[in-house]
Amino acid sequence: MPQSINQHIGILGGGQLGRMLIQSGIDININFSVLDPDASAPCQTISNFTQGKLTDYKTVIDFGKNCDLITIEIENVNVDALKELVRQGKKVFPQPEIIELIQDKRTQKEFYKKNNIPTADFLLVQDKEEVANHVSFLPAVNKLGKEGYDGRGVQILRTEQDLNKAFDKSGLLEKLIDFEKEIAVIVARNENGEIVSYPAVEMVFHPTANLVEYLFSPAAISPTIAIEADRIAKDIIQKLEMVGLLAIEMFVTKDGKVLVNEVAPRPHNSGHQTIEANVTSQYEQHLRAILNLPLGSTVAYQPSAMVNLLGEEGYTGEAKYDGLQEVLQLSGTHVHLYGKKITKPFRKMGHVTIVDAYVESLKKKANFVKQTLKVIA
Repeated sequence: MPQSINQHIGILGGGQLGRMLIQSGIDININFSVLDPDASAPCQTISNFTQGKLTDYKTVIDFGKNCDLITIEIENVNVDALKELVRQGKKVFPQPEIIELIQDKRTQKEFYKKNNIPTADFLLVQDKEEVANHVSFLPAVNKLGKEGYDGRGVQILRTEQDLNKAFDKSGLLEKLIDFEKEIAVIVARNENGEIVSYPAVEMVFHPTANLVEYLFSPAAISPTIAIEADRIAKDIIQKLEMVGLLAIEMFVTKDGKVLVNEVAPRPHNSGHQTIEANVTSQYEQHLRAILNLPLGSTVAYQPSAMVNLLGEEGYTGEAKYDGLQEVLQLSGTHVHLYGKKITKPFRKMGHVTIVDAYVESLKKKANFVKQTLKVIA
């Protein structure tokens, strides 16, 4: 039957994830509107753009009234407004109740425990004083319940001497895992209940900023671990009955267990490489899922890597890209810049994906990109 995709999608959040979602949606004639508090957000130049707070009830209601469907590229949004938009007949994916559950790391962890999803042991804590009452639980990670993002809101407490670093807000203590690798699996589900997943990827984090520096796909893990990670990812999205794209970050322990760390109900840093490396990018997949279209193939063409371009330490100001020409000369590289005018230390300014038939040469190219392309001011 002939079909026209005549949808006006509203995106809460105008950062780089929204930018790449719009770039994918242009291919199938989707119209987008974007709400973001930053007047110079990356989506500002490529969409119908509204400046406004994502957490303000009336702002989100007024924005959503003019859209057929509302989605997110960041979790810190007003879910009460999204629930009201659903009552008014608007489609919101992922569903507001799921966004609300994931917004709070405490309810995330309780969901895992209730549904027998493997995760690190944890304790809920109300403040710094309560953290201090659980010295015997150390070493642990103290996480804020809400509003932690991109490495913020996380403190490692190894000994009693670290207790002064604990947050004086409600959150959780999570057992520090002695892991071998950190991996991620992205999974998608549409309204019909169709589910597809991407091969697990391996993430390497910056030692101090707690941000992904490198990503390699596929992850260097055994078939047994890959199957288990895939099973867990599909189990989570199925139990949530979520519509959209879900990224699941996991630990692979030294004794071969797979434990869920955190999830994100949207396109994710761990899926950037899918634009060049997989049949269907994570951005196209998210659109397919929320529009209830058939989900696309997740097969990878060849091994891939992703290098995050972070603002260099010691530089704040108008962004300049040193080493760009040298990286563009390298076969198999693709540079994605996010349109952010101002750089500051560790700000995500772009990423580079690399594809190569051979893993060893792929890793050499990734290291070359990391050492060569610098974001300065």
